Amino acid sequence: VQLQASGGGLVQAGDSLRLSCAASGRTSSGYAMAWFRQVPGKEREFVGTINWSGGLRVYADSVKGRFTISRDNAENTVYLQMNSLKPEDTAVYYCAAGTLATMRPLEYAYWGQGTLVTVSS
Repeated sequence: VQLQASGGGLVQAGDSLRLSCAASGRTSSGYAMAWFRQVPGKEREFVGTINWSGGLRVYADSVKGRFTISRDNAENTVYLQMNSLKPEDTAVYYCAAGTLATMRPLEYAYWGQGTLVTVSS
């Protein structure tokens, strides 16, 4: 599975941004998808995850109520809608694919290259 994340950019606090992650390769395998983020010098942080059917979605407390993860299996794409962005949301955002919708990054076998989100105050 190859993952390509896109949609990052520079926005102001309070703005919205939507990230996309397009999957190719063995996309019919029913993978759960997740978003993580990382700031230089810090550990990769869980943001949200969604199972194959979309019936299970789990979010980090720091983004709950502001971010929404969704997926379009026909288009092999997962999205992260980010609203009410804060400067502390600034990070490189990575999408990942795995067999379980979990918060643990080690459970995800496939990773995209990351897209930078910068939120100015």
